[in-house]
Amino acid sequence: MESIILHADLNSFYASVECLYNPAIRNLPVAVCGSVENRHGIVLAKNQPAKMVGIKTGEAIWQAKLKAANLLVVPPHYDRYLRFGNLARKIYGTYSQRVEPFGMDEAWIDISFPGRSISDGYEIANQIRERIKFELGITVSIGVSFNKIFAKLGSDMKKPDAVTVISRENYKEKVWPLDVGELLYVGRATKRKLRNWNINTIGDLAQADALFIRNKLGKCGTILKDYALGNDYSQVENTEHETIIKSIGNSTTPPKDLCSLEDIRITSFVLSESVARRLREHGLKGKTVQIYMRDCDLEGFERQGQLKDYTNISTEIAHKAISLVEANWFFNKPIRSFGVRVSDLTSSKGPIQISIFKEENKRFKVMDLEYSIDTIRKRYGPYAIQRAALMQTRQFGDLSDNTEALMREVSFNTGEAR
Repeated sequence: MESIILHADLNSFYASVECLYNPAIRNLPVAVCGSVENRHGIVLAKNQPAKMVGIKTGEAIWQAKLKAANLLVVPPHYDRYLRFGNLARKIYGTYSQRVEPFGMDEAWIDISFPGRSISDGYEIANQIRERIKFELGITVSIGVSFNKIFAKLGSDMKKPDAVTVISRENYKEKVWPLDVGELLYVGRATKRKLRNWNINTIGDLAQADALFIRNKLGKCGTILKDYALGNDYSQVENTEHETIIKSIGNSTTPPKDLCSLEDIRITSFVLSESVARRLREHGLKGKTVQIYMRDCDLEGFERQGQLKDYTNISTEIAHKAISLVEANWFFNKPIRSFGVRVSDLTSSKGPIQISIFKEENKRFKVMDLEYSIDTIRKRYGPYAIQRAALMQTRQFGDLSDNTEALMREVSFNTGEAR
């Protein structure tokens, strides 16, 4: 049975929702932007009139206003976006139980069924497109294909309010001429490497020598080449089953760049406190600590390392994060954003392996202390009790629970996210 996968992408999502709540601004150039005071003053989303004058996601507000003097800047309202994202997924759920979210505004939908063809997928995609427009008042672009990667490419090809079919018969014609950076998980660094080897399009990658790609990019390169060839067999997750939490993390873009190891150390403790609390809240411990760093030129990288024991103790997580920074950051550029994540999770209620070579009683006391701190903060607020070393963290912005991100399993675990 041939798979029929849809990828739905709500058009200019944040801006579309804001225009829905305020129809008077619909025909004006509108940009949803972060807080200038917290140095998040960039364009998060823009509507179609703003796109037509060249405003781009990620540019600073002052840059956007140079392109449109009448640009209307509105703050984000994430509660609204969550609501509309959930409403859209309910519509998708009437067509299939296999709906896998990819952020708030995107989702894959598996509508495979014996006897169903790609043309049936096109008809169903159009039904969804019309329902989103009629029931929610916003628009969606949908890609229809035989795998998730090409369905995602299809939803990006024609916007707004459109359906694009990428079949086994036409994918070489439609997909291979595209810039290689359009392929999911080919980030800026990988794209730059591929261009250095004269691999400029997805077709170039598909036809490149497999051994060469593997030697240059490792296993990740082999997977990307398979994607370019249409060999993606990952499944759309079934929402009948609760998604298993695979990792918990938190990241921040502070008001000022992190320029020294002391800056990183303080921020690591702030983020680790948050991550450890969430682990305890979900009854989990983790053994792998990952860091994410992005410098002032927006070049980013991730590194990870294993702990000796499973933990949800903030000090142990922070110390591991700091050691990863020391081993991998060479202080050549200031850090714009920084994140800490814990993965390789297990239940905190399971048996504990006791070691005669460590002060286990001291570790148990630290665990009890952190649970007590959780209780105090829950009652009196996140700043009711803090480490002395963290008293100066206000210069790095508010890293309380409203900035936390709970990261769940994703079928793709290769390359760089775009």
